[in-house]
Parts: sequence; C-alpha cells; structure tokens
Amino acid sequence: MNSPKQSLAQAFMASPGPRDLRGGALLWLKGFCMGGADIIPGVSGGTIAFITGIYEQLVDAIRSFDVRFVRRLFSLDLAGALAEVHLRFLLCLIFGILTAVVGMARVMHYLLSTHPVETWSLFFGLIAASIYVVGREIEPLDAKSLVFILLGGAGSYLLVGMIPVSTPETLPFVFFCGAVAICAMILPGISGAFLLLMLGKYEYVTRTLKNPFVPDNFLIIMVFAAGAGLGIIVFSRVLHYLLLRWHALTVSALTGFMIGALRKVWPWKEVLETSVIRGKVHVLREQNVLPGGMDAEFFLAIFLVLAGIMAVLLLDRLSHGNR
Repeated sequence: MNSPKQSLAQAFMASPGPRDLRGGALLWLKGFCMGGADIIPGVSGGTIAFITGIYEQLVDAIRSFDVRFVRRLFSLDLAGALAEVHLRFLLCLIFGILTAVVGMARVMHYLLSTHPVETWSLFFGLIAASIYVVGREIEPLDAKSLVFILLGGAGSYLLVGMIPVSTPETLPFVFFCGAVAICAMILPGISGAFLLLMLGKYEYVTRTLKNPFVPDNFLIIMVFAAGAGLGIIVFSRVLHYLLLRWHALTVSALTGFMIGALRKVWPWKEVLETSVIRGKVHVLREQNVLPGGMDAEFFLAIFLVLAGIMAVLLLDRLSHGNR
C-alpha cells in the first residue's frame, strides 16, 4: 500500500502538465514571455498565451479549481483534489511569469523611458504577427466572423484610447476593480495595469501594495484579491463556454481585440497629458503620429518590427512542434 506521500506525488504527476524537463522548460519560457508582456503598458499576457498555443489550456487550468475540487479539499481527500487541478501546468507557467516580472520590470521601465520608439516597435511587430497566428484559427472565415473581428477591433481601439477616470475608493468598487483587472490575464490585447488606470485605481492599489501589513491596506488587498479570484473563475468559465459553443466567432472577437490594441503600441507618439503617481510620471493621454523622417531611428524601428514578427513566427513554429 502506498504511503500518503507517495499517493500525493502520484496524484501530482497524474495532473495535466509537462511530462518531461524539456516540456517544463518550454512552458516556463512561455510563462516568461507572458510575464514580460504583462509589465508593458497596453500589452496583455493573454496575447502571448494565444500565440504560444496554451490559451485554451490556461482557461481550462483556471477552471479546474471548481466546486468538485473544493469538496475534495474539505473532505480531506488531498490526493483526489490534487489530481483534479492542473497544478503542474500552472506551477511551471506561474514560475515563468514571476521570473519575468521580477527580473524584467526595471529593464522594461528603462527601455520605455530612454528608447520608447525602438521598444514599441518591437512590441508592434510581436502583436502584428500575433494577429496573423490567432486569426489563422478562425474557421470558417465568413461574414459573421468578419463582423466580430470588426466589433472586437472597434471596442479595443476605443478602450485603449480612453482617459483614466476618477472613481470611488469604497471596498465594493475595489472588489469590482480586482474582478475586471484580472480578466486581462486571459483577454488578448488589453493589460490589467491599463484597466486599473482607466478605472482610476492604479495609484490606489499600488500604494497599498507598498505597505501591505498596515491593517487598512491589508483589508484593501484582500478585497481586491477576492475580486480577482472571483473574476478569473467566472470569466474563465464564460470564455470556455464561448470557445466551446462559438469557437470561430469568439476567436474572431479576440483577434479584433488585438487589432484594436495596435493603437496602443504604435511606436511614434505625442504625449498630450500626464499625471505624477507616487513620484513617477504616467501618460494619461497621447496621440499617434507619423515618423519624423527616414533617418537611422526609423530604419532601426522597422528592423525591430520585423524582428518581433520573426520572433512570434519562430515561437509559433516551436509551439506547434511540441503539441
């Protein structure tokens, strides 16, 4: 008879996830790319999940934490609960995300501050190629699909151009902000940080995270986390249903979201309005402009756009080779 430790180990290995070191390393790399995207204003980790072929796996992994899992947990059937959830998949992915967030945040801040055109050019290429990779999944590409692409694109285009608003600081609204912002994790084209800015709660939430053990701040963090937990559980199920029931139309709308998001990552911008949040300048409003001329910066930007496109196509080819 197996010991409890062996039973738990077997249950862990039976859960969905990479089966060898190579598969785990590749999933970590995809998580790293997602984390790198999440710290870029206007770029979503959900986009990276889509182009690397793990989008539906991610949605299913989040959905695995369901009522049956909770029942097994409360009945102390730990091995059964562990076998239910996609823990190995999520651990590899989350480790990659955290590695990128911790290791790349300062680098990305430096690049966006000192080399904005070049940095945005690379991400413009990444998202442009992502549109092609995701759009390939639309079958059939008919009139309805085109309508949903247009609707998704228009909605995303308008959303990323909105100016952050002033909103209340009540706990119910903080809960709502958590539920909305977390959806960006699995929604291509929109970033959670941008949604918090738009809801007027970016500074409020980040300020509480700076001193999390102050009683009032701890309560705010817990309420925000509860909203995020409920939001991602509900939204993942909605997305799963839509992908299962209307796959082509859902993918069409998600493709449209990424097309609209190109407005945010256009390399050449003119800042119209800023705000100082915790000593840092944040852009509230800007407009896209044409390049100043065909100089060295312009050709470097074009090269980086092409490099971003090639990186996505290469990652897509590697991902298909490991499915």
